Amino acid sequence: MAAATQNQAFVTLTTNDAYAKGALVLGCSLKQQGTTRKLVVLSTPQVSDAMRKALETVFDEVLTVDVLDSGDSAHLTLMKRPELGVTLTKLHCWSLTQYSKCVFMDADTLVLANIDDLFEREELSAAPDPGWPDCFNSGVFVYQPSAETYSQLLQLAAEQGSFDDSLFVGGHGLVDEQMTVLEVSHSEAPAGRHPRAGSPLFGASAKVVHFLGRVKPWNYTYDPQTKSVKSVSHDTPVTHPELLGLWWGLFTTSIAPLLQTFGLTHGPGSYLSVEQVSGAVSHLSLGESPTAPQPFVSSEERKERWEQGQADYLGVDSFDNIQRKLDTYLQ
Repeated sequence: MAAATQNQAFVTLTTNDAYAKGALVLGCSLKQQGTTRKLVVLSTPQVSDAMRKALETVFDEVLTVDVLDSGDSAHLTLMKRPELGVTLTKLHCWSLTQYSKCVFMDADTLVLANIDDLFEREELSAAPDPGWPDCFNSGVFVYQPSAETYSQLLQLAAEQGSFDDSLFVGGHGLVDEQMTVLEVSHSEAPAGRHPRAGSPLFGASAKVVHFLGRVKPWNYTYDPQTKSVKSVSHDTPVTHPELLGLWWGLFTTSIAPLLQTFGLTHGPGSYLSVEQVSGAVSHLSLGESPTAPQPFVSSEERKERWEQGQADYLGVDSFDNIQRKLDTYLQ
């Protein structure tokens, strides 16, 4: 690695085990595309020890940071995304002063081509937000760590909340012929249009895919035999299956075996192999109904799914199970 690039890094953030899966896929995609920069992940205490060990096998540095919450309920309610309050935690990335320049990427992004040329950009280079084109989207941006900037951002966040980018007015755009961020969401169509100009779909030139919205790739299920992505509920239809398929293809080949090594399950976005299903059927007694084994879901992940309206109404969160639990407490 050249001396000029040794102190540059791609940085991401995970606040729980679910988002850690996205971070792992992102890290693998960066390595797959031949990056020469360091990989750093900021991890909050909500990430389990086992998942941290998995992250350490992909990232050069796994750094623990505290959760920052904007408390800006007015803007977040307007956006119908109350869970975004903790996204201010990514401000910690400016404290990484051991690096001269970094590219921050959300854990729900996927790299399709080498993007090391982003380090030639100035602070702050970012893509316009598709819903708020006069603001930048903080999913992918180029920045320079600085103790002074970090302090100013914390003060700005405390005074004005999460919806103000005034510190970087006059920033530089990332969406051009060299660098395309393809922003896709299950609730927004058509995806892949230029956020400002509304230009035709240009996904073929995309180097980064950003999965926007509440529903993330790991919230779906995947059949590795047919290589098809399936929704977990009628409220979350499968859109852009080819892009979700790219994410799940990398997860299946590189991340799932890694998680198994550390005793971690696949979680909400799980899949069952033919061997698992066959094993379950072979242990059934005569007259029993074949039931696929259910993956373990941590209390943190289960709480997150409830908050996102993705309760497992046919499984662990069914009415009968809830009533049974209530009866236990009452007794």
